[in-house]
Amino acid sequence: MTDTNHFEAGLKADGYVEIDTKNYPARPANGEHGHHFSVRGLILDGEFLITTDGKTTAYRPGDIFAVPEGQLHCEAVGEKGVRLLVGRKY
Repeated sequence: MTDTNHFEAGLKADGYVEIDTKNYPARPANGEHGHHFSVRGLILDGEFLITTDGKTTAYRPGDIFAVPEGQLHCEAVGEKGVRLLVGRKY
């Protein structure tokens, strides 16, 4: 599993801000959307699913995901919820 201090240091070094630990309850996919910022996250507990170009990828503890600014995608949270460390880059 990736060390959270190392991951957070990498976020900062790469210009990510608003670094925070988030908890989300289980939920189905939201509508396709994009952000005006890039996102990179480390899954701490649970499952986070991201769908881009019709392909869904499940991220679990220790996995890192990234969504570039403007990329259209959908997000869902697995049945046990998810806790993740995430940063935004504007």
